[in-house]
Amino acid sequence: MLNETKRLLLTLALAGAALPACGGDDDGGTGNTGGAPVGGAEAPDASPGGEPAPGGQPAPGGQPAPGGEPAPGGQPAPGGEPAPLPSIAEIAVGDDRFETLVTAATAAGLVEALSGEDKYTVFAPTDEAFAALPAGVLDTLLGDVEALQGVLLYHAVPGELRAADVVAADTLTAANGGTLDVTVNGEMVMINQANITQVDILARNGVVHVIDSVLVPAAPEPAEPTIADIVINSPDHNTLEAAVVAAGLAGVLSEPGTITIFAPTDAAFAALPPGTVEALLADIPTLTAILTYHASPDELPASAVVEADFIRTVSGLDINVIVNEAGVFVNGAQVTMTDIEASNGVVHVIDSVLLPPTITDLVVGDPRFTTLEAAVVAADLAGTLAGQGPFTVFAPTDDAFAALPAGTVEGLLQDIPTLTSILTYHVVAGAVDAATVVGLPSATTLNGADVTIRVDGGNVFVNDAQVIITDIMVANGIVHVIDGVLLPPAAR
Repeated sequence: MLNETKRLLLTLALAGAALPACGGDDDGGTGNTGGAPVGGAEAPDASPGGEPAPGGQPAPGGQPAPGGEPAPGGQPAPGGEPAPLPSIAEIAVGDDRFETLVTAATAAGLVEALSGEDKYTVFAPTDEAFAALPAGVLDTLLGDVEALQGVLLYHAVPGELRAADVVAADTLTAANGGTLDVTVNGEMVMINQANITQVDILARNGVVHVIDSVLVPAAPEPAEPTIADIVINSPDHNTLEAAVVAAGLAGVLSEPGTITIFAPTDAAFAALPPGTVEALLADIPTLTAILTYHASPDELPASAVVEADFIRTVSGLDINVIVNEAGVFVNGAQVTMTDIEASNGVVHVIDSVLLPPTITDLVVGDPRFTTLEAAVVAADLAGTLAGQGPFTVFAPTDDAFAALPAGTVEGLLQDIPTLTSILTYHVVAGAVDAATVVGLPSATTLNGADVTIRVDGGNVFVNDAQVIITDIMVANGIVHVIDGVLLPPAAR
């Protein structure tokens, strides 16, 4: 059926049997409308003078103009000389079916283009097609030149495509860059959802096919928001927005990239001590340090976050990740919403503001260090490890303390001098990262005694304890996690 339809249309176009143009019927009708088959009416056998109209199609009106002049569309004048073909714009102006189209093309500033030398194929909707649009749509388009141009250019295809060319295509590319679908169904030919009701009205700069519906281009895909857009448009992140703007970071969060933001809500900021937010907005360096502590330079979806122990932030400091039955936590803040995707990264919402931690904060906030926390508090070293430093701490886990002989931890918690000696034996002055540690044979601790450092088979040992996690950056130093408790010579 498809091949037969194409053959029929081609025959009609060449033999002059296509639909008559507007006014071609005896009753002044407008050609084949309302979904009638293309080519469903016969054209006159010949124009006045005995010569067929160009392309075999009747010109608009189908009859000679008064006084013997040919109708627009190239009917030969008496004597057999063909009149010049009109432009596409002239065809539309001269056909009373296209008054709305002419109004729209004039408002959009497209009349000149449709009168020029460049050839176009125009799928021309009738006034009835425009009238069928939802109420107010046409008025809205006429008041929005850019949108109107987009719609009208969606009805034009660069180049001259006769009916036979149209039905041979599956899709056409419109002048606005959009795609038009060509569907042949029996004897009907459709452009998108519009029926072609008349074909091959020839112009000197192309060809016009009449359609019974207005073609509406697909709405452009909305641009994916940036992280800055997400923060600015969120009703729950007004304070974060104010902070980002005050710190001059809105531009950074709008740039292309792959970053992760842990975004505290307004309620999270409101939970800070009174006056804290106001003070931070007036202290841009501190505010910037805090905000960059909420950002990772890497794009980390939730699936990557839960697999991490620590995440390095833009500030250079780390946030620790805890996953338990209660949920996912970064430092002490719970992640309440995940994977808000942006064009330049991803946002996870948290219920607390992350403040760059000290060594004490890290120990207190990490459930792997509950015994170390108890020991630090008992030895009254929490203040020291929260101080300016910097310090490097080799931090034994709860499992490391549990591996000591039975009763050892309890005894140490009652023997503060010995406990203090052991704890300070885990601390080295200065921020010593892993790359530096592996190059040292030993390091002097705050206890005064040295720890030995060796690399064996790719593993790093401090005395006999293996370093299992390195370079946890905090505000006042670096923490390396070890799997054994270091005992100074005096305590062995």
